[in-house]
Amino acid sequence: MDGQHYPRISEYYRNKCVLITGATGFIGKVLVEKLLRSCPDIGTIYLLMRPKRGQQVQARLTDLLNTKIFDWLRKNSKQSLNKVVAINGDITSAELGLSPTDRQTLKENVSIVFHSAATVKFDEPLNLSVNMNVCGTMKLIELCETMPKLEAMVHVSTAYCNCDREVINETVYPSPIDAHKIMTAVQVLDEEMLDMVTPQILSSRPNTYTFTKSLAEQIVYEQTGKLPIAIFRPSIVTAALKEPMAGWIDNLNGPTGMLAAACKGVMRTMLCHGSCTADLIPVDLAINCMIAVSWYTATHRPHNILVYNCTTGRQNPLKWKDFESITYQHLLTYPSKDLYWYPGGSFKNSRFLNNLDIILYQKLPAYIIDSIAWLTGRKPIMLRIQDKIIRAMRIIEFFTTREFLFTNENTMELIDFLHDEDRIEFDFDVRKINWVTYLEAYVVGLRNFILKEDATSLPEARANLRRMYILHRSTQLLFLFITCWLVMFRMKTVRKLTFQSVSLLFQTASSVFRKYIVTSET
Repeated sequence: MDGQHYPRISEYYRNKCVLITGATGFIGKVLVEKLLRSCPDIGTIYLLMRPKRGQQVQARLTDLLNTKIFDWLRKNSKQSLNKVVAINGDITSAELGLSPTDRQTLKENVSIVFHSAATVKFDEPLNLSVNMNVCGTMKLIELCETMPKLEAMVHVSTAYCNCDREVINETVYPSPIDAHKIMTAVQVLDEEMLDMVTPQILSSRPNTYTFTKSLAEQIVYEQTGKLPIAIFRPSIVTAALKEPMAGWIDNLNGPTGMLAAACKGVMRTMLCHGSCTADLIPVDLAINCMIAVSWYTATHRPHNILVYNCTTGRQNPLKWKDFESITYQHLLTYPSKDLYWYPGGSFKNSRFLNNLDIILYQKLPAYIIDSIAWLTGRKPIMLRIQDKIIRAMRIIEFFTTREFLFTNENTMELIDFLHDEDRIEFDFDVRKINWVTYLEAYVVGLRNFILKEDATSLPEARANLRRMYILHRSTQLLFLFITCWLVMFRMKTVRKLTFQSVSLLFQTASSVFRKYIVTSET
């Protein structure tokens, strides 16, 4: 079970042309950079891109290649960036919105396809999610069917596409609803009617994202025996472990948004079962695995469509309670320069306690801050920020309050098929992750790449953190003093009322007794 009789990954990719969808996304950027850096003799990398906000695809490509993760390539291998070519297209358009010339170019040249384009918004309307995640997948497969040189297509799904199950194996599960019927329903029903029936369609699925990714797997699985396809399922993709730079992250999805809000002191609570597994997968390990999957699919030509669960929970589990305690210490070590409040709070197992904390420590302070802002002529923003945070946490709580077991025999066995050099260059062995050091890099990366605060601002940030700590503790003492005073006041009031009641009762009893004595004597 080794790949010694097959070419190394970089050798396999020599002069091979690649098509990537979703290249401007988090995963897509890292994939492009890794292919250019570790497969220097690769042919052309075509990126399917669409104009956005008035910006044409060539301008978007320039912006992409100017992002920080391409710094090493710009410095050491600038000519390799010329291998990246933008193709004007849209995954949701008929025939992918390709011009006849571009379509012919792709048909004649492409050998490997990575399909990572998707809407990852959990609360996306069903029609948009189906058009992007399901119909888009089918249109890309139709293009792949015309490629005579095609040797591998890697469809990027998600480990949570079957989140209605507790144990999720590396297999495609049948869906209770046929994907083609859903695509037809989306075309036939108007948006209002579709919104009304969406809860019934989703059934036990928590959102349209996981539902449509499951349907997309159906579409892919129909190609068994026809196209060389593999399904790649990462769990929660987070900041880079090592490459292209430790801690690199470029979005606020999932745990990153949670950390950012906690770092600023605006999130004080979250419904999360600490004993459940936080199945995080660093983006560079996920990309290395994706590339290895494409290599294996092309060189070993499996007879069926293999599924790869790229997860950490089975080999190297991290519990949410450990994620909380480790990251909290790192947030205090590497604080943000601009704090709304001292970082604090905790995960809650109880929905009641979580909701109570939201009211007391998030909503109420937001009302006070916004009222002060309004009175002083500034724009109130804190309530809007809190609404976004609360909505985001509500969306992900389905995944933070449940335990999922992902089996990943295919993924772990893939390591054994690699050449020794590729096990280093394209390392995705999750057993090597040290969660304490990784989460430290994650927090530092959040500070550097999301909050745009470099290391030179740390002394000022730590001084500000100390001031916020004093303010935080002073506020707590003031609150405790007011609470005690109110309790004592109430106790005084109760004692006074009790004394008055007893006195009145004694006076009444004495009066009745005197009247009784007078009556008896007469």
